[in-house]
Amino acid sequence: MAEIVKSEPTPLASETETNGQSEAPLNGAPLGDDFFEEKLEELLAACRKNLKAVDEVLVTKAFRLCYDAHRNDRRASGEPYFLHPHAVAMIVVQEVPLDDVSVVCALLHDVVEDTAYTVDEIREEFGDEVADIVDGATKISDIFKSREITQAESYRKLLISMVSDVRVMLVKFADRLHNMRTIEYLSPERQLRMAKETLDVYAPFAHRFGLAKIKWELEDLSFKVLNREAYDGIRKELAETRIGRETYIAEFIDPIRHSLDEAGMKYDVVGRPKHIFSIYTKMLRQGARSVSELYDLFAVRIILDTKNDNDCFSVYGVVSSIYTPVPERFKNYISVPKKNGYQSIHTTVIGPKGRMIEVQIRTKRMHEIAEKGLAAHWMYKEHSAKTDPEIQEWVNWVREVFDQHGEDAPKALMESFKLNLYQDEIYVFTPKGDLRILPKGATVVDFAFDIHSQVGLRTIGAKLNGKIVPLHTKLTSGSQVEIITSKNQMPNPDWEQFVVTHKARSHIRKFLNEEQRSKIAEGRELFTKKITKAKIHINEDTLSRFIAQTPFGNAGKFFYSIAEQRADIDELVQRLKEWIRPGAEKKEATVEEETPHEAPYLHKSRSQTGILIQGRRDNLLYSYAKCCNPVPGDDVVGIVTIGEGVKIHRRQCSNIKKMQSTNRTERLIDVEWPSSEEGADYLVGIQIFGEDRPGMISDLTHVISSYNNTNIRSFSIDSKDKMFDGKMTVYVKNTIHLTRLLEKLRRVRGVASAVRYEE
Repeated sequence: MAEIVKSEPTPLASETETNGQSEAPLNGAPLGDDFFEEKLEELLAACRKNLKAVDEVLVTKAFRLCYDAHRNDRRASGEPYFLHPHAVAMIVVQEVPLDDVSVVCALLHDVVEDTAYTVDEIREEFGDEVADIVDGATKISDIFKSREITQAESYRKLLISMVSDVRVMLVKFADRLHNMRTIEYLSPERQLRMAKETLDVYAPFAHRFGLAKIKWELEDLSFKVLNREAYDGIRKELAETRIGRETYIAEFIDPIRHSLDEAGMKYDVVGRPKHIFSIYTKMLRQGARSVSELYDLFAVRIILDTKNDNDCFSVYGVVSSIYTPVPERFKNYISVPKKNGYQSIHTTVIGPKGRMIEVQIRTKRMHEIAEKGLAAHWMYKEHSAKTDPEIQEWVNWVREVFDQHGEDAPKALMESFKLNLYQDEIYVFTPKGDLRILPKGATVVDFAFDIHSQVGLRTIGAKLNGKIVPLHTKLTSGSQVEIITSKNQMPNPDWEQFVVTHKARSHIRKFLNEEQRSKIAEGRELFTKKITKAKIHINEDTLSRFIAQTPFGNAGKFFYSIAEQRADIDELVQRLKEWIRPGAEKKEATVEEETPHEAPYLHKSRSQTGILIQGRRDNLLYSYAKCCNPVPGDDVVGIVTIGEGVKIHRRQCSNIKKMQSTNRTERLIDVEWPSSEEGADYLVGIQIFGEDRPGMISDLTHVISSYNNTNIRSFSIDSKDKMFDGKMTVYVKNTIHLTRLLEKLRRVRGVASAVRYEE
């Protein structure tokens, strides 16, 4: 909505410029029938020119209601408020020529929000279709403001309304565009907020809808507010070089025109510089201090009057025969359109005087879609959309963006939504040659989930262009990806750190949450069986108090550790027996009052060498955590436990991170390795993955045993579909020993990865 002022008419200081045209000054005078009829006729004339069919009675009825509803309202500029919805309707019919329903909704988009009219009254007067779009436009008014969304249900309803009728969002684009054209009447603070919101959200969103013309204008108008000095500098430099630029473009185009005329082509050639914000971003990327330093400032667009898309390739051949093309800058968006429906050939050639010029070649149909969006061709009925595969592809993409909410919190959903809006696209292929379009930065795991959620969940490896690669490998356009699955594979929590698509992240998160709940239930069942067998009778309240004084802190972590075999269940049962003896509560209270390094259960260690605790060799009882298996050279930290002394963990151990994230750090103490640990061996886990072949196990064990007499404690391997996944525990001296061993394993033929892992 636009800035609104509820007041009596006030005189205007000056005319308001809108897209280069000034609206008639009203000077606060009452609006007469002549002015009303003039504005109505202006709108109807635009509808007749741009729409295939128009219900003039319906548009007139909506215009009159808009006028009556906003009769006493003024904009921040002092203008009658109804001129804003009129301008929005003009943008809809000229920039995104949809249908007469869209024009009606543009006229009524602020009526429910700002006046006494209700959605039900709009529904009664104009029907369900108009009422639903107006209602959606009303709900979306604050959706992109810079604050956290707190009403998940209303947010989902909004997204559903956008998907069911995209005209909701298109009306909002027109609304925002007119507000940006008249932004100078707002306070500086509101100007900055609106400009940032427009540049961050509306412009990328317009790009996704294929509304290039609106996107460019939104970017330039926002940039003008956010960095006026840079905006004015670029604009001035463009104005100063205009004559020379036009002369150069004419010289460049002339031989192309001559060749196309000889070939009998019907065409239009347009030469232009990039828009101002695009020039600014190019200057930043290329490190240019002025517009003249840009090497690809110029752009020429050749628009063909033909229904044969192949004519575009013929014209590309003509251009390439006249000027030398830059091969790496050729892009074929005709054979592989963008998801927003954009089609064109892009090429960069070396023009006269050695300047690089971008040339875009497209048909009139492609140009119309590029400028006004594929939505302009959608009749907003499901059955008609199905007749055009391009339109259906676009509709499916829009639905996919808003469909993946699941049980996510609103904030997480918004982050994922923005992620889909801002990222560029890459084009990758399945082994059968099927095309998949993913956001830039997508990994092998993202690709797997894009194929199917079950494929993603069971992914164990992948081949990129025939070569085995790690799962975190980022994909590039043109790559062919083959996913290798295993029914025994489960998602790794680390996957969530490198995937970029919402579909992958949400499925991984959902699986891990379900897996954790399952593990907790499994651990509770195991513990219950153990204490029943030990004839221990205990209620839930007493059990909760026992768990609270253990290092686990809560029942979830307690039972999960049991299921994962990170905790010795027999030892826990024995400690529970001792705890529930008479006087246990007193003993528990005493332990809580003691400081970690003074606790009496830190008995003397049997070894006279070993770890330094808080900088001293106090010979306190300690042991190394099995979850992360620290070795000399690791950054380590100690956890004071009850009955087991100090447990030594790697500082990056997941258990340490969980304690720190929940602010349960009172049991952590500083520990360090002594200057020398000669003769000591330490267990460490190694996970290895690759392509299976005869003799692989022999080669692996030989590499391990031959390096520094390394001993293997355990080795398990699973092989399927010519791929293997193995885990082993070995004895090493320190991190240097481990690092060199991993390097040697990675050199073994067929090994794709060899990494340290936590149990």
